[in-house]
Amino acid sequence: MVGVISTAALAAVGLSMQFMMIINVLMTLYVVGGNALISRFIGQGRKRRASALLYSLVIFAIILSFFISIAAYFGSSWMYEAMGSAPDVVEQGSMYFKILALGFVVIFIDNLLYNALSAAGDTKSSLYIKLVSAGINAGLNYVLIFGHFGFPKMGIEGAAYATIIAYTFNVIAYYILIKKMNSKLDFLPLIRVKDLIRVWHVGWGAALDRGISSMSFVIFVSIITAYGTAELAGYQVGLRVEGIAFMPGFGFAIAAMALIGQNIGANNHNKAYDFGIISGRIAYVFMGSVGFIMILIPEYLVGFFTKDSLTIAVASKYLILVGLAQIPLAIVFVYSSAIRGAGATKTTLKVNVLSLWILRVIPSYIAYETGYGIVVIFMIMNIETLIKGLVFWYIYTQKRWLYTKI
Repeated sequence: MVGVISTAALAAVGLSMQFMMIINVLMTLYVVGGNALISRFIGQGRKRRASALLYSLVIFAIILSFFISIAAYFGSSWMYEAMGSAPDVVEQGSMYFKILALGFVVIFIDNLLYNALSAAGDTKSSLYIKLVSAGINAGLNYVLIFGHFGFPKMGIEGAAYATIIAYTFNVIAYYILIKKMNSKLDFLPLIRVKDLIRVWHVGWGAALDRGISSMSFVIFVSIITAYGTAELAGYQVGLRVEGIAFMPGFGFAIAAMALIGQNIGANNHNKAYDFGIISGRIAYVFMGSVGFIMILIPEYLVGFFTKDSLTIAVASKYLILVGLAQIPLAIVFVYSSAIRGAGATKTTLKVNVLSLWILRVIPSYIAYETGYGIVVIFMIMNIETLIKGLVFWYIYTQKRWLYTKI
């Protein structure tokens, strides 16, 4: 729907996702460590301890989101300018991101509650909540972006308001779910500093990993931005379509994380390892199948997002190439999540940082400076994904990560 407004609006919303990746770094401080610890507590049958930790993390998330909201609101224009965006992209992006920043508190809490329930083994409830939320978001996009049913035509600002309202629904739904009878978790108003320190011990490695990775992606996207607005919009549209393939990978990565953490907590390491292998194999099939479809009909898929011919051409080339990389990407998703969920965040930190910089960012910069086209950049990205997948597969099969102490 944003693509109907203008190419600049489409690029602005797409670029905002890169900024959200950086903000996700701060969420990682409490989400990854919280996941690892909550899943182990559940595996040990210690629901009260897990519930007390969840309550503590909600308080932490609220405090953290307050300061990030202020920084993002007043720094929104600067962020787009720093990426070298065209003036119309800066204008549209600043309007969108300022509104998004005001709702960071619900985004932070939503991320925590979704992951906490997943770590406890309840993913079905989140599925239903997200389905309804997606419907609310899409419906409000239609109403607020285009001004239907008596509402003013708000354009890109309407998209931001729709997103925040959908996240608010998520948080309310999660609260009701967690407070109901027989929930796997609860909010126990008790703060155990020792457990928060354990969360931090795991989380800082994951946060540093995601932070450096996010900055690497920002630099990578800035290289794509240098090619022009159409190339940037095409890349962002391609990412949205590729998100269809991401979803099974993310889903089974969460399954691996929860089941591995619970079985490590129950001191059943062999079963934990086997669950990761099974999750990975299922992810290969799903992501590989979607990748095949992206190779066959890229223009058709891109056509849902934009009618701009140059944007469609760039996005189609992107989809054909990344379609070939979906199986190694599934390996990266599932095995890195499993290793990180077991608490071995320093291992994933080393692999991701070295891979992104040595195999993606630096080669892409050299390719741009030497005059190669955008397709070469996409090829470099694929090669990096393949090599990283092989590295994570090797680390996973060595099993040393299973015995990480947190």
